[in-house]
Amino acid sequence: MASKIIILVLHIFIFSESFPARAQTLIRAGYWYSGNGFSVSDVNSALFTHLMCGFADVNSTSYELSLSPSNEKQFSNFTDTVKIKNPAITTLLSIGGGNNPNYSTYSSMAGNPSSRKYFIDSSIKIARLCGFQGLDLSWSWANTSWDKYNIGILFKEWRATIDLEARNNSSQSQLILTAMVAYSPLSTEAAYPVDSIRQYLNWVRVMTAGYSKPMRTNFTSAQAALYDPNSISNTEYRITQWIEDGLSADKLVVGLPFYGYAWTLVKPEDNGIGAAATGPALRDNGLVTYKEIKNHIKNYGPHVQLMYNSTYVVNYCSIGKIWFGFDDVEAVRVKVSYAKEKKLRGYYMWEVSYDHYWMLSRAAAEEDNKNRQNKRLLWAIVLPIIAACLLLIGFLLYYCCWMKTLKLKAKASKDSANSQANAGDFDRTDPDLKEYSLADIEVVTDRFSIENKLGEGGYGPVYKLAPH
Repeated sequence: MASKIIILVLHIFIFSESFPARAQTLIRAGYWYSGNGFSVSDVNSALFTHLMCGFADVNSTSYELSLSPSNEKQFSNFTDTVKIKNPAITTLLSIGGGNNPNYSTYSSMAGNPSSRKYFIDSSIKIARLCGFQGLDLSWSWANTSWDKYNIGILFKEWRATIDLEARNNSSQSQLILTAMVAYSPLSTEAAYPVDSIRQYLNWVRVMTAGYSKPMRTNFTSAQAALYDPNSISNTEYRITQWIEDGLSADKLVVGLPFYGYAWTLVKPEDNGIGAAATGPALRDNGLVTYKEIKNHIKNYGPHVQLMYNSTYVVNYCSIGKIWFGFDDVEAVRVKVSYAKEKKLRGYYMWEVSYDHYWMLSRAAAEEDNKNRQNKRLLWAIVLPIIAACLLLIGFLLYYCCWMKTLKLKAKASKDSANSQANAGDFDRTDPDLKEYSLADIEVVTDRFSIENKLGEGGYGPVYKLAPH
């Protein structure tokens, strides 16, 4: 009994040491975009669990998936290259993003059964040829309700073909199927059908950055807030909308922007959150990569004060008349913790070349690892207590069984003694007990004569007394 209890405790310890860590590991996805000229070999893939390679496109005539000649070699070697630093990395081929893709072609493809088949078959073929383990659709702006309906059909047929391909090719694992979706299921431009997402996609990446664009003067300078109490354009509200609309949290992957926005301030001295601005700075849309922001700060010296606002979960600084709002290490850590608290599937980064010496990617991975280490520490404390309790219970059960066995043996011994006592004790001394010699018995049975034999029992022949 005690050995069985010990084996049970060991099994609980082994499985609980590994299972919580696996169950709580977030998807740590990153995008590599060929259009930014960042070499695949320079990607620190050890900081990610998934990497998306972007972008493949749809041929406007055949509706088949195609790779541009400039991308074909890089895409073919992508998986092998990133697996050098991280053999466990999962790679996906992303379709449709990049610079000005022709989404009218996607609309035509999704609306025609034969075109959908050409697209689906070719996407699986290219993914297998290039060694990708999944496919990702970055067509996130369905233009009409008809597009949304056709996208639902596309997801269904895509999943069915992937399932069939996996059954017919058992040597390879089934392809993952994901997509990018708008920040809200109520968004008119990109509200993919929730039922189709739930049934046919492994997970979706939610656009949770840049909710408003710098298209006018006198706008609020804070963008992409997580908890802005004065606006419904925040991550918490939008993620909750997806969940309330029927999509489980473990299907949602939240976005971490590796970029920020630059604004031209009206007054350089008025440079806090919500300061008035005349318009975007540096670029027409104001978007600046994290790497560029860090270089700006470095070039202007240590007098530049970097601030963090915990309400908006955003970092900001001003350099002269230019105001920068962006995610830094503090904001990234908060958002990763948020993803874990909401039990989301994970987070993704747009995009890896925007990082500055992998500061944000490393901070996100460390935050995820810290949470898992805390979970392990908790189990390390709780498990010995559980083990001790189980061993104590096992010992008590063993002791109770042992005592019960001793009592049963004692009772059986006592019952046996009582039986013998009831049968009589022929060795005891009794003054009234009469003894007969063999000669006396021979006389009274007429030397055991057959005529005097009455019968025979378990103790031998029985004789009657001869007349004398």
